Amino acid sequence: MGRPRAAEPSWGSVLVTTVRLWTQRRLGRWWPAQTRWRVAIVAALAAVIFVAGAAMAVLSGAAGPGRQEAGRPALAAAAVARQQAAAWVAGQVSADAIVACDPAMCAVLQARGVPAARLLVLSPSRADPLGSDVVVATAAVRNQFGARLAAVYAPVTLAGFGGGGARIDVRAVAPDGAAAYWTQLTADMRDRQAAGAILLHNHRIQVTGAAAADLAGGRVDARLLVTLAALAALHPVDIVSFGGASHSASVWVPLRSADIMAITPGGGADQSASLQAMLAFFRAQQPPYRPPSLHTARITHRRTVLQIEYRAPCPLGLLGARS
Repeated sequence: MGRPRAAEPSWGSVLVTTVRLWTQRRLGRWWPAQTRWRVAIVAALAAVIFVAGAAMAVLSGAAGPGRQEAGRPALAAAAVARQQAAAWVAGQVSADAIVACDPAMCAVLQARGVPAARLLVLSPSRADPLGSDVVVATAAVRNQFGARLAAVYAPVTLAGFGGGGARIDVRAVAPDGAAAYWTQLTADMRDRQAAGAILLHNHRIQVTGAAAADLAGGRVDARLLVTLAALAALHPVDIVSFGGASHSASVWVPLRSADIMAITPGGGADQSASLQAMLAFFRAQQPPYRPPSLHTARITHRRTVLQIEYRAPCPLGLLGARS
C-alpha cells in the first residue's frame, strides 16, 4: 500500500506561511527575535492582503459573470439590429450601390448576399466613407466619425433599426458634401411637387386620398413620377397608394413604391389584359426607370393591383434633367 496522502493545508495556513517567508526575506536583520512580535507582524500583513484580495474579488465579480450577464441583452439587441439592417440593405438598396460598413457589419451583409465587391470596409485608417452610396452607421461607425457623419458625409437617414447604443442607421452618402446634397435635395423636392401637380390634373390618372396628398407634397420618387406619366399616355391608371419608405426614414426620403390598377370599361378579361400590358411596359424600361420589383397582387376578391418598387437611394435631379 502507498503512503497515506497528507491533508492539504488550509488557504489561511498557506497565506500565513507565504507572508512569513516574504517578511523574513525582505526585513532581514530587522526581523524581530521575539516570537510574539513576529506573529503580530505576520497577522497584520495577512490581514492587509486578505482585505485587498477580498476587494479585488468584489471588483472582479462586478466586472465578471454579473456584468457579463447584464451585457448579454445589449449584445443580443446589437446582433438583431445588424441582421435587420443587413436584410434591409440586401432587399432595398440598389444592386449596384456601394455600401460602407465596419468589418463586423460587412461580414453580416456578405452573409446576406451582398457581394464583397460592393462593400467598402471602414477602418480607423480610413478618413471618410466617400466613394460609397450608402453607409451603415453602427455604433463603431458613429464613434469613428462623430458629428461629421451626419454633418458632412451622410446627412439623410434611409432606414433605422434597433435603439440606444445598438441603433443602426442606413444613411445616404453625399458625394459632394452635405451642403451640396441639401441644395440638390431641396431642388428635387420642388421638381417632384411640380410633377405631382401635373399628374393630379391628368384626366387619364385617377388618384384620391393619401396618394393624392403624397403627389401634391412632392413625396413620390421621381422614377415613379416619370414612368406613371408615360404609362398614363398608353393606359388609364388608378393609383391606389404609394409606399416604400422605412418608418424611421427622414421626412425628405421619397416614397419608392406604388400599387396601381388599370382603368377598364369592363372587368375580368379586360382588366387582366391591361395588367399584362402594364407589366410589359415597365419591363421594357431602361435603368434607372426599370423597377427591380414588379408583380401583381390581389387585394380584394375583384381587385388586382400591379405593385412597383424601386430601390434606395433615390437618384436626385432626374426631373430637372428632363425639363
